[in-house]
Amino acid sequence: MSDQRQLTGSQALLEATDQCLAACPDVVLYGLGVSDPKGVFGTTLNLHKKHGTERVFDVPVSEDAITGMGIGAALMGMRPIVVHQRLDFALLALDTLINNAAKWHYMFDGQYRVPMVVRMVVGRGWGQGPQHSQSLQALFAHIPGLKVVMPVTPYDTKGLMIAAVEDENPVIFIEHRWLHSLKGEVPREMYRVPLGEARVARPGKDVTIVASSFMVLEALRAAEALQSVGVDAEVIDLRTIAPLDRETIRASVRKTGRLLVADTGHQSFGISAEIVADIAECALSSLKAAPVRVASPDVPCPTTDALARHYYPRSSAVAQKTLDLLNLGTSKERLVAVTSLEQQEAKIPTDIPDMNFKGPF
Repeated sequence: MSDQRQLTGSQALLEATDQCLAACPDVVLYGLGVSDPKGVFGTTLNLHKKHGTERVFDVPVSEDAITGMGIGAALMGMRPIVVHQRLDFALLALDTLINNAAKWHYMFDGQYRVPMVVRMVVGRGWGQGPQHSQSLQALFAHIPGLKVVMPVTPYDTKGLMIAAVEDENPVIFIEHRWLHSLKGEVPREMYRVPLGEARVARPGKDVTIVASSFMVLEALRAAEALQSVGVDAEVIDLRTIAPLDRETIRASVRKTGRLLVADTGHQSFGISAEIVADIAECALSSLKAAPVRVASPDVPCPTTDALARHYYPRSSAVAQKTLDLLNLGTSKERLVAVTSLEQQEAKIPTDIPDMNFKGPF
């Protein structure tokens, strides 16, 4: 049996990176704040002391340059892990990522590969607003040649990071900072969670809820509340956005006949739209009702507490939309599930996921 213990998401990511550095001398880790006392939310803490400053180091604030440096290193046989403390900052390196990292393998007929991992942090809270809180995973998933990972549990965080470092393609590793403090069982040894495989986070028979990143937790909370009023929801954790595990989603929808997709990104032209389109093309005859989406509205992320409370969808929105999908949206005995979730959410400040949250922020 594997030697498992409880780790947080940040500890799981730290351990995965540590083990990759120890296992392969070609792995290097760098980015803004990598070697500072906070260690990027604790995910790179003291790795420069253990593996040396030639392999783990801080860099100047030049996102495009450090990303391009990683591409060059990868082409020469190394396996760089490049850290951007916010996805928003990585937008300065879009040309480098889209026109170089994603295309080298294709343009040179498979003779060159770019085995690099680009970490990007997303999330909300702390008044971070329109330029520090965007969930733009759909943008990167749209680009052929880029793989996009969004772990939820500490187990998957470690396994997906190791798999990403060992992959021969550029991988965009998007981590929600509210998941850094989430605890779960994690084996001590190195292991891999294959890229492109979703997991059934909760089995059910009445409706399929497909979610990614922090919305998986919201979907699970909604499913638990709905279970108390007789609705059995199946929750699918995508784990990887690109490649997308379409077969797992299709199989679940064929069983339940209903689909709700919950995404942290904007609704239009996003991940939820792609999943709904795929089901319409490949499993339309299985649907008993039109699919439903729960996502961020098509306006920039707010800064103020008042706007944030109405901007980000939470478990109550998932539960309400699920009841609507089942044509139970006005059923008084079932709306008690939505009301209970709304009451819980009203007690939680908008800049933390729950009252047990310890930060960093």
